[in-house]
Amino acid sequence: MPSLQNTTATVDVENVGGIDSTRLEFAPGVTVLAGRNATNRTSFLQALMAALGSERASLKGDADQGTVTLDLDDETYTRELTRTNGGVAFAGNPYLEDPQVADLFAFLLESNPARRAVVRDEDLRELILRPVDVDEIEARISQLQAEKRGIDERLSELSEASRERDSLEEEHARVASQLETAEAELETARESLDAVQGSDSESTSSEQLESLRETRSQLEDVSYDLETERESVSSLETERSELEAELDELSTVNEDELDDLAGQIEQIRGRKRELDEIISQLQTVIQFNEQITEGGVTDLLGEDGTTHREADGGAITDRLFPDQSNDVTCWTCGSQVDTDQIESTVSRLQTLRQEKVERRNELDRELEELKAQRKDHTETRDERAQLERALETTEAELADRTARITELEARRDELLEEIENLESAVEADEDDEELLAAQKEFTQAELERDRLERRRDALAEDIADLESRLDERDQLEARREEINADLEELRTRIERVEREAIEAFNEHMGTVVDFLDYGNLARIWLEYRHPETSDDAIFELHVTRQTDDGTTYEDSVAHLSESEREVTGLVLALAGYLVHDVHEEMPFILLDSLEAIDSERIAQLVEYLEQYASYIVVALLPEDATALDEEYQRIAEI
Repeated sequence: MPSLQNTTATVDVENVGGIDSTRLEFAPGVTVLAGRNATNRTSFLQALMAALGSERASLKGDADQGTVTLDLDDETYTRELTRTNGGVAFAGNPYLEDPQVADLFAFLLESNPARRAVVRDEDLRELILRPVDVDEIEARISQLQAEKRGIDERLSELSEASRERDSLEEEHARVASQLETAEAELETARESLDAVQGSDSESTSSEQLESLRETRSQLEDVSYDLETERESVSSLETERSELEAELDELSTVNEDELDDLAGQIEQIRGRKRELDEIISQLQTVIQFNEQITEGGVTDLLGEDGTTHREADGGAITDRLFPDQSNDVTCWTCGSQVDTDQIESTVSRLQTLRQEKVERRNELDRELEELKAQRKDHTETRDERAQLERALETTEAELADRTARITELEARRDELLEEIENLESAVEADEDDEELLAAQKEFTQAELERDRLERRRDALAEDIADLESRLDERDQLEARREEINADLEELRTRIERVEREAIEAFNEHMGTVVDFLDYGNLARIWLEYRHPETSDDAIFELHVTRQTDDGTTYEDSVAHLSESEREVTGLVLALAGYLVHDVHEEMPFILLDSLEAIDSERIAQLVEYLEQYASYIVVALLPEDATALDEEYQRIAEI
């Protein structure tokens, strides 16, 4: 949680909710907004939420623009609200970039999803997991799995390279031993040749013998180059066959199909934008009507077209609640309507909004499918182009090496013919037979020594290349271990959040039930269940009660009192607040609409929550506020 022990928060509000203009300051700790209904307490909390990042705030009825400024810890955070066609647009630099977890677990107004989930007996697991981007986790898992497969393939190749290196080292040692023998044989042949040349230094064939030796050496070089080129050609032909096979397996991508997919994607995006606008407009209308039924709207149109503000004293309250009836003034036409009628309309609007949200989700799925198709088509097209370029390069190199082989074969034939002529010339001189034999022996020994040296050097080069490739094996194995750890963390993240939420809720709920002392209420707890027929776990809420004689029994959640339900919803929000580490980035907990809980229990609950946030801002009726610690800061006028 941010350290803000000595930091005063200053909030300036203009044209938000029912507020014309106000400025409030409050220190860390608990701040109580004490007042009757329709005194802008909820409007102020929503304005503060807007400065903190939420979009759950509305503009003043007669304003097109509004602003909220929060000065906190030597930083200034601003939020501008602008009326659009049927909605409100938000801009500025709020405290949080993403307010989702705060909206769920820190901004605990009456419409807070965690509180409503318990009151309406909704899916608690879905609520707790809502901030967890399951799709992103699955995408990350797929990405890591693909990287791991690549590393496994590379390690497999390196294992083969390791075996190949061991084989080459054995051959290198064998060739090195053969080379030592060849050098010894060459030295012996040289001594024999020197002895013969010394006894017949005037031999007329000595130049021919030297020429013969040089020509044989050239033939050996050409033969070695020819063998190398043929090996390269064989490798290139194999590579060409593999490339052709890969090309045959790839489908041909039609550019018109890509254009058509792009058009469909853009069309769906346009429909999504339209739905987003409709959903935003519906949400604004729903929130505004909810504020009417909750007593949070303070600016309604009168018969003369002017606005009534809360500063008018009790007049607006009288209009909203004449004779303590359930009638309120319609904000669109000014007539008296029953709150049940508004709630019915809100329910239909919520159903319509949900239908639009579901349709938008369907479009999201269609969009992802089309984007995946386009990605597959694009990758196939790019892969095909890459293979075609590789095939073209391979064929060009193959042609060059084939031509080189032809040249080497011609040169080899020339050298063979030249050697045959030189040998015939030397053999014609009978006096040189011993010298010719010595020269042949020396030449053959020298050629063998040279061949073995080239082979040794080539093997040493191959071994060095393999060693450099094998150097990355340790890094790859270390990365593979990291990926395994990341995969384990990702695969267990959802279950970990689930179980931590269950544990936090049960721990705090147990403490709260004990000190609030709801008579025969012994325990409210969540059970973590994972049915075999489903991939998802279930959060099952249980209620245990105790009779006067100490007998405990399982009761229905439906039998919880309104106060017990509200407390349970607040504790569920606290569990989410802690499990998702909201306390590390959000120093506020905001509370409103606690009338269902008696004042003494409100005081105990606020005191309990105080330890988890730097600022607790709670809106209370005056009679409820009196039960709280007198040292808490109180604000009576907004």
